[in-house]
Amino acid sequence: MPATATKAEIERAAAILRAGGLVGFPTETVYGLGADASNPAAVARIFAAKGRPQDHPLIVHVAGMELLPLWAGEIPPAAHKLAAAFWPGPLTLILKRADGVPDCVTGGQDTVGLRIPGHPVALEMLKAFAGEARGRRHSGVAAPSANKFGRISPTTAEHVRAELGAAVDAVLDGGDCDVGIESTIVDLSRARAVLLRPGQITPAQIAAVLGAEVGPPDAAAPRAPGALESHYAPRTPLHLVPAAELTARLAALRGRKLAVLARAEAPSGLKDIYWQAAPRAVAGYAHELYASLRRLDDLDCDVILVEAPPAVPGWEGVNDRLRRASSD
Repeated sequence: MPATATKAEIERAAAILRAGGLVGFPTETVYGLGADASNPAAVARIFAAKGRPQDHPLIVHVAGMELLPLWAGEIPPAAHKLAAAFWPGPLTLILKRADGVPDCVTGGQDTVGLRIPGHPVALEMLKAFAGEARGRRHSGVAAPSANKFGRISPTTAEHVRAELGAAVDAVLDGGDCDVGIESTIVDLSRARAVLLRPGQITPAQIAAVLGAEVGPPDAAAPRAPGALESHYAPRTPLHLVPAAELTARLAALRGRKLAVLARAEAPSGLKDIYWQAAPRAVAGYAHELYASLRRLDDLDCDVILVEAPPAVPGWEGVNDRLRRASSD
């Protein structure tokens, strides 16, 4: 959706960030809650506003590749390859941190997550924030999703305002987020590339660029945003149900207030159930996912049933989010 924030609003947001404030801003994935990544007091406000655990690392958003050495102590060839292929875009790279990067940004780890977002409002804000920066100060914006920790991520400016309210000093409106789920996270801090969080950019796409398969997370992998077993969750209990079992599950729950998210229209004759039809293609499904879950959550139903999407390549990001959102 076209950006709607004005140049004056973007300049004001950059000034708020430089002064230690918090700004909600759009990216192509979800809306972020941004603070000056070089200012520990400002970053602390993110954790307070979200109710986020202090050891949970943040992603630093920058305006261009020239700023990476301020944050990353090592930038391997694989990082340059993936950046050339996917930045600006929905990919976060985990790299060895540079000296002096605040522990509050990295969760105390020796790595840092970095991304150049693909939304025009985000990029203009980051450029205005950095200005003529020659050092780390004012060169990067730390930003998790702009919602309470563990809850459904926001994909509109109104979601941010409704959930965080006065905790945010300004919210830039950039329309609906195009992608709709968080960035793919790839760890490049060790010898082999490891996928820490799936997203729109798939393991197959990453492997094609690197010329090698991307590995799964292991015990030595850095902690990454959004990797807890319970995350992205509505207040209402959510259950993932295989398509073939959906009718039987609805019958078993007869008499309860139910909401359904499925990749098909509601069967004829179905009564007293709120049914949300989701797009069948993965891009449309991801784009609509969080807005749909928020809509269903606001109905105050007893249960949300989600027809499990296909467990096939390309759907890894959507299936990851739904699994973590599920109460099963």
